[in-house]
Amino acid sequence: MEITGIILSLVLLMYLAYRGFSVIILAPLMALLAVAFHADSRLLGFYTQVFMTGLAGFLVKYFPVFLLGAIFGKLMEVSGAAKRLAIGIVNGLGASRAILAVVLSCAILTYGGVSLFVVAFAVYPLAAALFKQANIPKRLVPGSIALGSFTFTMTAMPGTVQIQNLIPMPYFQTDAFAAPVFGLIASALILISGLIWLEQRAEKAKSKGEGYGSHRLEDMPETEQALPEMTAALLPLVLIISSNYLFSNFIFSPDALAYLQEDIFGNTEPNTVIGLWSIIAAMVLGIAACLLLNLQKITDIKDALIKGANGSLLPIFNTASEVGYGTTIAALTGFALIKESVLNLSPNNPLISEAIAVNVLAGITGSASGGLSIALEALGDQYYALALEKGIDLELMHRVASMACGGLDSLPHNGAVITLLAICGLSHRESYLDIGVTTLLIPLSTLAIMLSFSFLYI
Repeated sequence: MEITGIILSLVLLMYLAYRGFSVIILAPLMALLAVAFHADSRLLGFYTQVFMTGLAGFLVKYFPVFLLGAIFGKLMEVSGAAKRLAIGIVNGLGASRAILAVVLSCAILTYGGVSLFVVAFAVYPLAAALFKQANIPKRLVPGSIALGSFTFTMTAMPGTVQIQNLIPMPYFQTDAFAAPVFGLIASALILISGLIWLEQRAEKAKSKGEGYGSHRLEDMPETEQALPEMTAALLPLVLIISSNYLFSNFIFSPDALAYLQEDIFGNTEPNTVIGLWSIIAAMVLGIAACLLLNLQKITDIKDALIKGANGSLLPIFNTASEVGYGTTIAALTGFALIKESVLNLSPNNPLISEAIAVNVLAGITGSASGGLSIALEALGDQYYALALEKGIDLELMHRVASMACGGLDSLPHNGAVITLLAICGLSHRESYLDIGVTTLLIPLSTLAIMLSFSFLYI
């Protein structure tokens, strides 16, 4: 009965989230529905002591990252820095490389920490204008933006400060640059495969005489004179990436942070916070640089900071609520059977088990960060122990977990997919095929290829 309750709650969570209900409301209700099937269900006890504890634990770990990331993204948006970078790349490559220009614009912005949604809003007008000039069907715009924003720079590229790359850090005592060679090879495969698909789709459309189509261009890009200089736009991103590396590898060392093992700091193991501290410090420097370099372009700093801070609340509470759901499910005795089944999917290689578990949960929740959080909250300790037992590099466990969340999360009910299509003024029928191939099929295939060599990591 308990397993029935867990499955039922997962199905309802997925269905109702797809129908537009708030995860903040759904997650506790569905968690308590699963608890109701428990032999000794004590709903309020599970709600306040298990669900809320899991939710609060995620907030404690990641709130600074969400807050600083949202503020940085807003400053890059209102200063025009994000659009300036996109225009510079577009102009540099030209209309003959329209798809590549859009993909690289999105990739650079997301790798530097700009929110996926900010990137979509900033790049779409440029992409629409460029595709119209090159006479490429507009229906390929969402796939191009998605390839640059929702794939390798979100999960595979070492050093990316997107939350999907940060969540595994405390579980495996790693930093954002975990498994750099693995991540770089996977990133190249995803990028090249995605570009080949999109270019072939454009060529096929051209051979059939299909052009841009009759669409109304809205929100055309500002003139370059109204935007910051390229140096002022690019430097904050470079500073975040470089300082993150310096902090995580040289400044925040275990010896320097040994004081965290004192009682007053909760006897904290330094390696569990180095990655997060490095990101926090790097984001603070990036925000300061963005403000100083683009001070004259930001007309209302107070308003930008308020909007950035407010913009961080819904995303983190959505994800934290899903973590609370996962914590509650993991506390049920029926979950022990599910956990054993998942861990036994590949008993000699936890990399494969982890990849499947994260992917399935990301697909069910329609959220990369939500699925990843639920999986690691429930199974992170076991995967950590198995990696040590099997002699698998913990950095590989981190990178596989991060990449795995960027596969089935892109099913049609994914919030980012729905938002991107709305921004572009297109429907699932018109553009989801290209989004699905570039953000679901290709990342999954790439992860499978990389895992096929997993015997090298044991």
